[in-house]
Amino acid sequence: MTTESLASADAARFRALHAPGQLLILANAWDAVSARLIESIGGTAIATSSAAMAWAHGAPDGERLPFDRLLAATRDIVRAVHVPVSVDFERGYSKSPVEVADAICRLSEVGVVGVNLEDGAEPPELLAAKLSASREALRREGRDVFLNARTDVILRRMVSGPQALDEVVRRARRYVDAGCDGVFVPGSLTAEELARVVEEVRVPLNVWAAPTLPPLEQLRAIGVRRVSVGPRLVLTALSAVKRDAEQVLAGRWAPAPEGATPAYAELNAWFG
Repeated sequence: MTTESLASADAARFRALHAPGQLLILANAWDAVSARLIESIGGTAIATSSAAMAWAHGAPDGERLPFDRLLAATRDIVRAVHVPVSVDFERGYSKSPVEVADAICRLSEVGVVGVNLEDGAEPPELLAAKLSASREALRREGRDVFLNARTDVILRRMVSGPQALDEVVRRARRYVDAGCDGVFVPGSLTAEELARVVEEVRVPLNVWAAPTLPPLEQLRAIGVRRVSVGPRLVLTALSAVKRDAEQVLAGRWAPAPEGATPAYAELNAWFG
């Protein structure tokens, strides 16, 4: 099977994971081994964390990791797993809709079948233009990428009170009209607020996992289709590394806890 055929099959699988009644849980990865680990324990798709990928390459979050390095790291992830891969592409590394569209096509060429594009502090008109240009470029090249439009209205507290959700819905509808396939609304929302977004926006809703988030079955009943965790896993991993490194630097050589996984042989076999 050709690379193009594999990408097309992965794109179809990724879209199916957002079908009505489905609830896709994404444990965000940052490199090939974290992605392969997530796949090995049942992850049905891989999504990257922009922050985690940047930190892994010695850069701060916020489009400070050079695009070519992002592309190379993404290629490694795609090669390491057999499930669909989606990339957190922040604001697309440019204010130019044409440049963003070109970059998304380049991501598609290495096998990516989904991207997140966010509005951040920029006007919604700009993200709409990026989405429209990207959708047209992908159509022109015969590529299929799930465009997930993230709005930061709640996360950045751009609007207060009941008007905040009004603005979320207004932006989300605009992004749908521009060609997005899903909408991502990070931030704290009640079950009633989530239900309103599901009701008034006609594409799958992605939310960010948080202690205040309703239980999975309630999310499924509301109609939420996707949950992601951002940089949570890399923070957990580094916390464990820090604890063990402190032991090592103090000269304490206690063996790893019994049953610790994955083991050396298993990790090596993943890439053999």
